[in-house]
Amino acid sequence: MLYKIRVILDAEEDIFRDLAVSDRISLEDFHIAIAQSFGFDLSEMGTFFAANEEWVQGVEYPIVDMGFEDDTVIMRDTPLGTLLNQESPRLIYVYDLLNMWSFFVELAKIEDREPSEPTELLFSFGTLPDQAPEKSFKSERSSAMDTDDDPYSSEEWNDDEFGNEFGDGYSDDFGSLDDYSEDY
Repeated sequence: MLYKIRVILDAEEDIFRDLAVSDRISLEDFHIAIAQSFGFDLSEMGTFFAANEEWVQGVEYPIVDMGFEDDTVIMRDTPLGTLLNQESPRLIYVYDLLNMWSFFVELAKIEDREPSEPTELLFSFGTLPDQAPEKSFKSERSSAMDTDDDPYSSEEWNDDEFGNEFGDGYSDDFGSLDDYSEDY
């Protein structure tokens, strides 16, 4: 199957690439196609996330297994068509995990034929900025630190009110380690 996909930089300006790819390529090959279409040199890692209709980030598909989770499925082992399809037409792609170049990936069309090339750049619009656009992360609820009912605020959580925090009879004011003898 031939997938026609639009990849949009998460920025205020319109910057996107339209790609034609085989549904059988791996996510790793798709990562390479996206990165190259935007002019990246592939010196940084990337990752994909499944996304729902509201672009809420789901399961991660990293380029390498960093060992954080037992059930990690990496890009190389994931055919694009198993993750991106008519039922799930959206992904989030992040290139350069320190600078966070973030992209919205959306399946635009499926054609019942094989592409002449595994990946092909169909259309390019806009110029990539010199730096990744800034991200602002907002919580759906207000921060606990900004509310009056914070159980760990400085007024409610201090040694004066609770006495010795560990209940061992020793002062918690250690000063410097140089003040203590090594003879136990």
